[in-house]
Amino acid sequence: MRLGIIGLPQSGKTTVFNALTRGHQPLTTSGGRFDVHTGVVDVPDMRIDRLSALFKPKKTIYAKVTYADIAGLEGSRSAISGQLLNILTQMDGLVHVVRSFEDENVPHPSGSVNPLRDIATMDSELLLNDMIAVERKLERLAEERKKGGGLEKAVIERETVLFERFRDTLSKETPLREIELTAEDEKTLSGFGFLTRKPMLVLLNLHEGQELPPVAYTHPHSNLADLQGKLEMEIAQLSAEDAELFMAEYGISELGLEKVIRLSYDLLGLISFFTVGPDEVRAWTIQRGASAFEAAGEIHTDLQRGFIRAEVIPYDELVALGGLSEAKAKGRLRLEGKEYVVRDGEIVHIRFNV
Repeated sequence: MRLGIIGLPQSGKTTVFNALTRGHQPLTTSGGRFDVHTGVVDVPDMRIDRLSALFKPKKTIYAKVTYADIAGLEGSRSAISGQLLNILTQMDGLVHVVRSFEDENVPHPSGSVNPLRDIATMDSELLLNDMIAVERKLERLAEERKKGGGLEKAVIERETVLFERFRDTLSKETPLREIELTAEDEKTLSGFGFLTRKPMLVLLNLHEGQELPPVAYTHPHSNLADLQGKLEMEIAQLSAEDAELFMAEYGISELGLEKVIRLSYDLLGLISFFTVGPDEVRAWTIQRGASAFEAAGEIHTDLQRGFIRAEVIPYDELVALGGLSEAKAKGRLRLEGKEYVVRDGEIVHIRFNV
């Protein structure tokens, strides 16, 4: 999972990046310069910890999430540069850090703190970029129609209808993630990285102890959360023992890192399944609704190519029984075929023959 952290100048997005990655990137502004810092972190999961304690493997491998702190978006209502756009289109989702704190030492570029205005400003920039891309595509389709070569006429007509629908949606200042598409439409868009199609987590960056401002963000495939960015960054840079004491003192029940990952998994429709054994306990990430055949391909293409059956057992059941041997002895491992839909937290072992 790759998440791009974006935000207007002085929003504190690098502070949030440091909090989420336990990083130490300097908090000075890039001055509008395109810049990207990345950090890869383990996805916290108590189930992996428990399975590792149970199987005592040589290796324990958590699922990973990559955060990219992306500078260069200024809310200028101009086209996003090619280099910046290339980075943004590679992201699975976007985390928009919105300044919600007052700080006289860090003046807001617009003169005042107004989260709703800043959310609208960023949305407008992303909408404008998508509109430019849609208009260019429609121009190319019109040229194809005139030339009568290249794409088949039926394909040109179908794509024209789709992109005109996109243009109408964007002209109403509505993000493309609000449109429900067919599988065929999704295939057509596989080469496009429309920014307003990407799931969006709007993250209100608060001061320590600050009350949550009255902000709503109700678009489909979007979510709204809050984070005390500076405080969370300080916690992230403590040892595990000190962080636990700090959280207890401030009444913090869940780290910002864990909350943002949990919300992001839900937003992107992701779940985890596990493989276990004496050599390795590992978490794998797949789309909710993925089949056992697709899960096999996530582990290795050979497993998918030679797929025979999947041995499946829920996490809670395996732990309660005490291990795989006990589960097999009691006949609790189910054999499932290619079409079986894997559920969150299941242990899945693939039987295959290549």
